[in-house]
Amino acid sequence: MAGGIGSRFWPLSTTNVPKQFLDILGVGKTLIQLTFERMKHICPAENIYIVTNAHYEKIVLEQLPELKAEQVLKEPMRRNTAPCIAYGNAVIKQRNPNANILVTPSDHLILNEKAFTNVINAGLNIVSEHNFLITIGIKPSRPDTGYGYIQLGKQFDTVNSVIVNKVKTFTEKPAIEMAEVFLKSGDFFWNAGIFMWSLKSIDEAFNKYLPEVASLFNEELHDVHNAKQLNAVYAKCPSISIDYGVMEKSNNVYVLQSDFGWSDLGTWGALYENTSKDNAENALIGHDIMMYNSQNCMISIPAEKIAIIEGLNDYIVIDSGDKLLICRRSEEQRIRQFVNDLKMKKGEAYV
Repeated sequence: MAGGIGSRFWPLSTTNVPKQFLDILGVGKTLIQLTFERMKHICPAENIYIVTNAHYEKIVLEQLPELKAEQVLKEPMRRNTAPCIAYGNAVIKQRNPNANILVTPSDHLILNEKAFTNVINAGLNIVSEHNFLITIGIKPSRPDTGYGYIQLGKQFDTVNSVIVNKVKTFTEKPAIEMAEVFLKSGDFFWNAGIFMWSLKSIDEAFNKYLPEVASLFNEELHDVHNAKQLNAVYAKCPSISIDYGVMEKSNNVYVLQSDFGWSDLGTWGALYENTSKDNAENALIGHDIMMYNSQNCMISIPAEKIAIIEGLNDYIVIDSGDKLLICRRSEEQRIRQFVNDLKMKKGEAYV
């Protein structure tokens, strides 16, 4: 899934070039390139499909030259994750109605790829034998209010040393007090938004819980590569997440307990938490950054620039060349508001 805008990563992430197509980590590869390489350890490149906005087809093919054009599924408009997944299902069904499917965002950080691959293989083994909808739960390291939580139910099995539990409840982005209770209980895991199922199982779930979406893609999309039909289907489609539309309503959802160094990299704060620091706990992305009397900052500067920063504590400083963000780390939830204000004042050019 590669259709998001990533507005909380402004000013680097913009509508024209969202964060999945950027080298956010400063490692010489974009997030979607890192994800693609990770997926090639799971299945051959010809079995990988990218569902993205039609505007991003060119950049996807430029960054992932191993793909053929028909592997880039172009959404005509944004309709959240359930229609995105339904579209992918429709394409896969024409090729292999007995397929097992892994659904993953294109912009997540995975530090331990060996452990990740082990978890995915365990999940694929399970869905090949059971009518389960599998989600991945990440062992929480802090009471984070930016993630959804999964409460573990009864243990089902252990596969490849991965513990599998029935899901008891889902909770979306709790208040800090509740997140602290979740962390102490040991029964709650972060919802990674990574899913596995057989095509038959997810089709059955769509027909039961999202029949209006299922009928559009099953009955009105006769040719999955016909842009006119696709436009008509998406125009009628509700904007709804797979979590709310299917997962929270189904009674056959299971979670794999996982701990492979995961972050959804949804915010600059998340990047700060997953980036190496200097002696003053500053996370620095750039070649020439000189810090004086500054602590606990998230700094990203273009490679061709030199930056000298003095006297900042707990700040985010992001320079994209023609745009600059300076914001207290404690106020980063307001970045979306800043971007909306900028759009109202200056139009679409800078967002």
